[in-house]
Amino acid sequence: MIYPETRRTDTVEEHFGIAVADPYRWLEGDARSHPDVADWVRAQDDLARSHLAALPGRERFRKRLAELFDHARLTAPEKRGTRYFFMRNAGLDNQAVLVVRDGVDGTDRTVIDPNTWSEDGATALAEWAVSEDGRYLAFAKQEGGTDWRTIRVLDVESGNVLADEIAWARFTNIAWTRDGSGFFYSRYPEPPSENAFEAPVTAHSIHFHALGTPQAADRLVHATPDGQLLIQTVGVTPDGRYATISFTPGAGGNALSIIDLEDPSWTPRPLVQGYDHNWSVVGNQGTRIFLATDENAERGKIVTIDLAASKLEFSDLVEERKDGTLNEAVLLGGRLFLTYLVDAKSEIRRHRLDGAPDGAIDLPGIGTAGGFRGRPDDDEAFFVFTGHKAPTTIYRYEVAGRHLTVWAAPDVAIDLDQIVVEQRFYRSKDGTRIPMFVVRRADIRTPVPTILYGYGGFGISMVPYYSPAVLAWVEAGGAYAVANLRGGGEYGKAWHDAGRLANKQNTFDDFIAAAEYLKSEGIASADGLAIQGESNGGLLVAAVVNQRPDLFAAALPGVGVLDLLRFAQFTNGQYWTSEYGDPRKEADFRNLLSYSPCHTVRAGASYPAILVTTADTDDRVVPAHSFKYVAALQADDLGHRPRILRVDTRAGHGGGKPIGKALDELADLLAFAAHWSGLAHGA
Repeated sequence: MIYPETRRTDTVEEHFGIAVADPYRWLEGDARSHPDVADWVRAQDDLARSHLAALPGRERFRKRLAELFDHARLTAPEKRGTRYFFMRNAGLDNQAVLVVRDGVDGTDRTVIDPNTWSEDGATALAEWAVSEDGRYLAFAKQEGGTDWRTIRVLDVESGNVLADEIAWARFTNIAWTRDGSGFFYSRYPEPPSENAFEAPVTAHSIHFHALGTPQAADRLVHATPDGQLLIQTVGVTPDGRYATISFTPGAGGNALSIIDLEDPSWTPRPLVQGYDHNWSVVGNQGTRIFLATDENAERGKIVTIDLAASKLEFSDLVEERKDGTLNEAVLLGGRLFLTYLVDAKSEIRRHRLDGAPDGAIDLPGIGTAGGFRGRPDDDEAFFVFTGHKAPTTIYRYEVAGRHLTVWAAPDVAIDLDQIVVEQRFYRSKDGTRIPMFVVRRADIRTPVPTILYGYGGFGISMVPYYSPAVLAWVEAGGAYAVANLRGGGEYGKAWHDAGRLANKQNTFDDFIAAAEYLKSEGIASADGLAIQGESNGGLLVAAVVNQRPDLFAAALPGVGVLDLLRFAQFTNGQYWTSEYGDPRKEADFRNLLSYSPCHTVRAGASYPAILVTTADTDDRVVPAHSFKYVAALQADDLGHRPRILRVDTRAGHGGGKPIGKALDELADLLAFAAHWSGLAHGA
């Protein structure tokens, strides 16, 4: 394959006595404002799309994906008064619409339809919150995939959008005061107009907006202390008494403060200082606050604190479980509901408010449950259940009667009885036992071409969920595996810590061991293993390809963090130093250099086929990472298989992507993996 020409410069910098060449630094420019970068991106994208369009089975995958996605998808409803608010995609809508239902089984009415906001469907409804009385809806608009938000307010009854407008919100919740007079949100200062996309994200702050007033009059509730880099999010307890503020420098943990909203000064009162552990407010009964934490309990526990006490002290309420990791905690119907991950699968336990066990919710199978919605004093609650062969279903639960019913279930276009899901365990390089889910067709004998998916970072757990894209691959005759790598949160804080900072190589070793296991156990065909991951998972894929290119037939790194020496230079990359390390520190620099994909390409090795995907509006992991990585791949002789770059326009890190763009990208990814891993005709 003949690649577009890529200009090289003689840029070299010395770090701790090591000379590091950076010949493609010019590709860090935003393609929308740098014509030379735009020309290079256009040529790369044209090449990729030409190759992808010609792949056998690509159109069959696209057609089947549309069929598999074409079913109603709902979120668990938020109840306000007698009204239930939820998101619904009828199937192939570019964007889900916000719906209100009068009564649990009443008539639906569309409140917001973001499909009318733009011709290309790339303007999305992001965060939203309804006032306690159900009268007002504050909602955030996301334009073209960016992390920036504009918040507006709608009168639910009339459907009229009010004059209130909040700009430059980012990494924000929306939290109403109980009286509906206004809401809290998080924002950054307005960036210079010429580089809003590239602007660093510093000085995050929390504000209160009173309805009917200009944003300039909004009350500053809490600013980031000088010299600190923090993300701050705010919530309000259901009784409206307290606002809670969480502060985090990125990965690792958070601090916590609370504001008594009955005190006109709204002075934040620190509850937790330092960032070594994770803390979240579960709810309250008057001045008694319930919290979840992993301090002195790496797999999580519930504690309480009484704000009226003369001395603030935490008391253990529900002790840490040794066989499960606390994943979610909510206060509903006078009970605590605790969702645990047990080997990456969900269990839900009930507890009384004195901590005493009170039974469990019998789930409909092996999968993932959570996303609870409900009120502390209401008998009715809702949650989501999903799994690799369990379409995402909304359940209604009556707390007092312990009665579980289906509130909304999709009708999907596939016979799920033909699908088999197994959980396997394998040993990593250092002997650590790692779980992995394998999805395949029951009637096909292995080994078969296989996609292995991984993430392994930021304490995020890879739990089972229903994916039409996975089923399209499996239905076509392949197997799909998801490895629960160190760096995730499946087994608590220690599992996360074992795959971050100086321990990051463990994540790569776990993924490589998963690949070797799939082949040795006869699941993946000898020359038919593809690997996939996005964001931190894109780093994972690119790093292991450089370390073990012989293992893989194809690699699909998406929106990846790929230049580990300069990631902190771009937008919110500074927040990731607590996960990866700080390139300005020698020990961290040397560790990062050892696996940074842009710096560890192995010239002369035979590489798998690589399809790198990114988007022009990704202001979380900027596309420059992917540009520089592809340039480095194409500069070396790495064998006959392609190393190509696909770039979406008016799209970002993934959130808000219209369904049409998503289906096109998925069809390209599956067809590419099928062609280079040997899956027969790709459909």
